[in-house]
Amino acid sequence: MEGGSPLSLLKRPLWLMILFCLGCSAQPAQNTSADLNRRIEHQVRSHYNIPESISVGIEGRKPSEFPGYDQVQVVFSEGTHRTATDFLLSQDGKTLIRMTKIDLTADPYAETMKKISVAGRPVRGARDSKVAVVVFDDFQCPFCARMHQTLFRDVFNEYKDRIHIIYKDYPLFSIHPWAGRAANDANCLAELSNDAFWDFADALHFNPEQVTGPREKRHSPAEQLAAVDILAFQAGTKNRVDESKLQACVKAQSDTTVQESVREADALGVSATPTLFINGRKLEGAVDAGELRATLNAALRDAGQPVPNAAVSGAAAPPAANK
Repeated sequence: MEGGSPLSLLKRPLWLMILFCLGCSAQPAQNTSADLNRRIEHQVRSHYNIPESISVGIEGRKPSEFPGYDQVQVVFSEGTHRTATDFLLSQDGKTLIRMTKIDLTADPYAETMKKISVAGRPVRGARDSKVAVVVFDDFQCPFCARMHQTLFRDVFNEYKDRIHIIYKDYPLFSIHPWAGRAANDANCLAELSNDAFWDFADALHFNPEQVTGPREKRHSPAEQLAAVDILAFQAGTKNRVDESKLQACVKAQSDTTVQESVREADALGVSATPTLFINGRKLEGAVDAGELRATLNAALRDAGQPVPNAAVSGAAAPPAANK
């Protein structure tokens, strides 16, 4: 989960958060001197503040397309994790340049959205709008609750006729013991009723103490799991879903959908909740309403759509989900 700054984010303990957008395959080490390797390692560790728990190696020196420079790979590894990124090394061994080659023929935001599957997910807002807001969410995350409230209480009414919002799962199992249960229950509701899903999401994010209990007397873990199921059944009853199907699904606790969503999020570089993709623009953390509006407006303009002329007062309670 996540606040507005890196220190306020609750992140998965992924070593990939060391600044790089990586994925190149390492190549066999060639004739790079041990002294030069050591100097490169020291500079990279110092410049990017790489901890000693992460091994840094230099591999694959070969001619580059830039005169006077060779290409080398700096390889980062920790346990079984290994990844590499390309640098340019001057042939005299005195200068190292971080190399990022950007393909200007592809739209990075559109490419990101192609990697996100939204088929069958519940939608809130204008289903056929040209701006999609995909939120990777954890129902037990306090920062997700804050983002949910900002999104639906402060901002949604201004944009609801020109955007649509879709939630995906990214529960942080190791620190949020009932988040997985809530995600499974939410997916059971999603199969039966769009509105029931959103009623459940609102109940958890607008009033999480229904599950956790009051601060002065928290519910036991078993009581919290039971409370999650109760809220799911209440949302189902309110929206007249097939009770027997909902009960069977909740009892089964299949996490196939959740695990698929987590794998997808990992591939996208998600490491904190909430993480939003607004037509491919990534927002991480419980950003404020101003930053959220600015990103929505940018996406609307890129899509050739008008932005709201003036802010509309947010509702005190969450809006009804669209059918």
